[in-house]
Amino acid sequence: MTEYVKTLETTLFEESPLTLQCGATLSPVTVAYETYGELNEQRDNAVFVCHALTGDAHAAGRHGPDDTKGGWWEGFIGPGKGVDTNRYFVICANVLGGCQGTTGPGSINPATGQRFCLDFPFLTVSDIVSVHSELVRSLGVDRLLAVVGGSLGGMQVLDWAVRFPNQMNGCVVLASATKLAAQGIAFNAVGRRAIHSDPGFNNGEYYETDGPRYGLALARMVAHITYLSEDSIELKFGRRLQDSDRFAFDMEKETEFQIESYLHYQGKRFVQRFDANSYLYLTRAMDYFDLAEGYETLADAVQNVQARFLVASYDTDWLFPSSQSRELVSALLQTGKHASFLELPCPFGHDSFLIDLDPLTELVAPFLQQTQAAGRA
Repeated sequence: MTEYVKTLETTLFEESPLTLQCGATLSPVTVAYETYGELNEQRDNAVFVCHALTGDAHAAGRHGPDDTKGGWWEGFIGPGKGVDTNRYFVICANVLGGCQGTTGPGSINPATGQRFCLDFPFLTVSDIVSVHSELVRSLGVDRLLAVVGGSLGGMQVLDWAVRFPNQMNGCVVLASATKLAAQGIAFNAVGRRAIHSDPGFNNGEYYETDGPRYGLALARMVAHITYLSEDSIELKFGRRLQDSDRFAFDMEKETEFQIESYLHYQGKRFVQRFDANSYLYLTRAMDYFDLAEGYETLADAVQNVQARFLVASYDTDWLFPSSQSRELVSALLQTGKHASFLELPCPFGHDSFLIDLDPLTELVAPFLQQTQAAGRA
């Protein structure tokens, strides 16, 4: 009999409000999360998975017989997989500011009885991590075996290791960096401008209408290009036409090439599952993230980190290039931390950590086992 997973909800910060980095407060905060596997008696086998920009709490398993695809990291989390749920208790939560059950701009503001919309306070990666940290404590876990994440998820891992060094033994940072480069900020800016320029945006108050469907789709199309690599686009699409063997010479035909059709499809799917306001807030959180902010050097920022680190990058990832991962590892080694690094060859660009799972499993599975053994020594 197939066992299905369920998205759970809990309420945090009811008695003591969450103070955000911008100075505003939130209370209460609802968090949507899922767990896989069982917490052992020693409570030392918990692994927290941080999702990327457009992910959610549904990282693995299936919600029911109609859920044919499973979670977004289905091939990596589960029995016998990279994060083995026969060995580990895995937690994944939708981020603060998200749109899949955790408090965000589409939630009801208890002070007004109306949706927050753009009255939702400004968010940072640190605010997201503060909620994760409190969720873990509420589940009775004092110290995580490891925190794992890619892209924006990797930024969360880094912030967590610096601000709550006593809460984990290991960190796995994939296709990420200590700050977003100017190029990444530029692409985020274009996506946000597309949303703001859509007449359906209505200053963020669109929940009773279709909303900024075209702007959000365009933002996704632009962002999706950054997740791919030149090699992967050429290999999969090249200059092939979608439904003809000759040019149409028709300016009204929007999807003449296969790559155009693919991007339009990605935009359409995204609009069906994601909220434009959440996209605005979370991309800004990525823009603001800088692990070394407030320190003289990056090495100073990681000085008090206690966790062992596994850092992996991909040779075709131009959104988060390997040079940024090497900079992080150098700072960790400079301060005497345990850090391993590998640049993985893969043609899929930034999305490689979600696609090419066998090499990732070969790295992460032994790292988690070694981290658990070190913690018990």
